[in-house]
Amino acid sequence: MRIIAGTYRGLRLRTLKGGNLRPTTDQLRETLFDVLGPSVEGTTFLDAYAGTGAVGIEAISRGARDVVFIEHHRAAYQLIRENLAALNIESGYAVRTCAVLTGIERLERDGEKFDIVFLDPPYEEIREYHHTLRQLARGSLIGATSLVIAEHSKHIELEKNYLSLHQTRLLRHGDAQLAFYRLTPEGSTQ
Repeated sequence: MRIIAGTYRGLRLRTLKGGNLRPTTDQLRETLFDVLGPSVEGTTFLDAYAGTGAVGIEAISRGARDVVFIEHHRAAYQLIRENLAALNIESGYAVRTCAVLTGIERLERDGEKFDIVFLDPPYEEIREYHHTLRQLARGSLIGATSLVIAEHSKHIELEKNYLSLHQTRLLRHGDAQLAFYRLTPEGSTQ
């Protein structure tokens, strides 16, 4: 795995040996960040179910102001820290080791807000998608201009709406899909 563009372009990231992680592929990350374009610069970015940290580190490389990684597996949490250290990234991020819903609740209590939220639960854990997207819709972590992106298998169909969170775009790339969501205004019939 490598960083696609920005400050750390071309540098490699480590992953765990074995099948414990399914990192977002370089090609899918490139597609994601091509869609996001220069809007990443200066943003607050949440990388939930962060795995290797590749998506959040790509956001840092492309100028995100502050990135929070949430990963509950200890080995993956340590891997994220090692990848950040290997790139000499010393600030502009926080790494939290806990369940994603717990992390979201803690971030809300701390008054955090995010411009971009990226979710990549294990593909087979469909309930994680539903619970997390509903929690984001009813919580205070995102605002009217925030973008929520969920990476999922093409064999899984996510809901078009999670309360006030409305799917605005769906991109398919190989066996994976990226579902883009935004909050709809109160009373909207989208």
